Amino acid sequence: MNRYWAFALCLTYISMAACSPGGLGTSSSPDPDSPFAPAVDASKQAEDGLIVGWRLMEANEYELALEAFARHALDNGTTPEVKASVATAYIGLGRLGQAETLLHESLEAEPEHPETWNNLGVVLLERGRLGEAEQIFRKAYALDNGQSDSIRDNLRLVLAKSENPGYDDGKTQDYKLVRRGSSDYLIRETP
Repeated sequence: MNRYWAFALCLTYISMAACSPGGLGTSSSPDPDSPFAPAVDASKQAEDGLIVGWRLMEANEYELALEAFARHALDNGTTPEVKASVATAYIGLGRLGQAETLLHESLEAEPEHPETWNNLGVVLLERGRLGEAEQIFRKAYALDNGQSDSIRDNLRLVLAKSENPGYDDGKTQDYKLVRRGSSDYLIRETP
């Protein structure tokens, strides 16, 4: 009998909390003293999943970025841009095999994106395939016409490693992932 009364008491408290004007109300102006988050305005357009995903990437929240990219893919399909974005999140999570597969698929559909070539080069470099990485960075640099500092820096790094295999001087190396657009992301090699 005690369990029944405890359940009924909990149910009463929950229903009373839902009826209170706290954070569950639909008031147009939230109470600044309320500990609850403001209500969601369902009448507004949701932010694009790609934009949200890249913001989460900037915050190193790769799992959440994957979820945002998946939401975008549900609405817009699995485009080459989505595949490249998901691959970049996989790189951040250390899932290099999955990232490489998706980058190749993205490049089959849209082979003229230097950002995607750059990120493929980063994957190859991380996997120790210097010769392939060098060729990929050269292609990315050529497609970009030398405009991106990040792609140029990655090419310099792989050339230095190719010429001198003992280039690793104990310092961590910064490989730069590039987003389609204006942002760069660093992936650091662990010593």
